[in-house]
Amino acid sequence: MYIHLGQETVIKSSDVIGIFDLESTTISKNSRDYLTKAEKNGEVLTVSYELPKSFIVCSEKKREQKVYISQISSTTLQKRAEFIDKSQMKGL
Repeated sequence: MYIHLGQETVIKSSDVIGIFDLESTTISKNSRDYLTKAEKNGEVLTVSYELPKSFIVCSEKKREQKVYISQISSTTLQKRAEFIDKSQMKGL
């Protein structure tokens, strides 16, 4: 299944490692350092140029990592992911 991150960006739910609130997680120096390193490595993709609210860490291939910056809140994205999980469970 897929999760819509905003604009025209969708990702496979199975690729998601984590969905994070940008405001609360960037208080931590480790989170800021992680995002800075990902940006320098060309791993960050900005979904929209509206006010960013969340970042999503994905592993698209075994060792290839992408970080999506989205204007959609982490709570909304997590609800979308939970909805997908519940839909998959009903199909079993």
